[in-house]
Amino acid sequence: MEKICNWSQNGHQNMAQYHDNEWGFAVLDETKTFESMILEIMQAGLSWQTILNKRPAFRQAFSNYTIEKIAQYNDYDVKQLISNKEIIRNKRKIEAIISNAQLLSLLHVEEAFSLNAYLWSFFDDKPLIMNYHTQADMQGFTSISSTISRELKKQGFKFLGPTIVQSWLEALGIINSHLTACPVKQQCENFFSKNYTL
Repeated sequence: MEKICNWSQNGHQNMAQYHDNEWGFAVLDETKTFESMILEIMQAGLSWQTILNKRPAFRQAFSNYTIEKIAQYNDYDVKQLISNKEIIRNKRKIEAIISNAQLLSLLHVEEAFSLNAYLWSFFDDKPLIMNYHTQADMQGFTSISSTISRELKKQGFKFLGPTIVQSWLEALGIINSHLTACPVKQQCENFFSKNYTL
């Protein structure tokens, strides 16, 4: 049985810090949820190490992840982002992020919709605890991530396939996919119980 999530043990400090202090810790904040969505979309087809290395640049490029500001981006802003060598210059990803911000900003106003609350609602507002003993046991996507991906697509959200959604839910702590023997797994459970359980 592996005792720690070995994807975090690549010798890079920011990867270990992300695993130990963020990944799997429950998030209930809308802006942080959207930030995580941006990072997960940008990560598609790339390494997570690449995303963490560029994380400060993403924050600056995307207006500190302020949803309403991103929703106002126009063609000029898209061109600026595509020319920004500090981030991932993928037009399809960039346009999907802006489109998602526009949709979410509209839903905030018209329906008092919370993307974070929406995601948690699929799990009765408590984390789903997975029991993975080795990295090989982990799944790229699950039936629930496929369902959520399909429902998000119906809402109009883009570039959120089952694999991206699975990774996103894990990052937000909605699904706790730390290996069973990983000490951070229990820390995530304790964090949720202390901060969010009524």
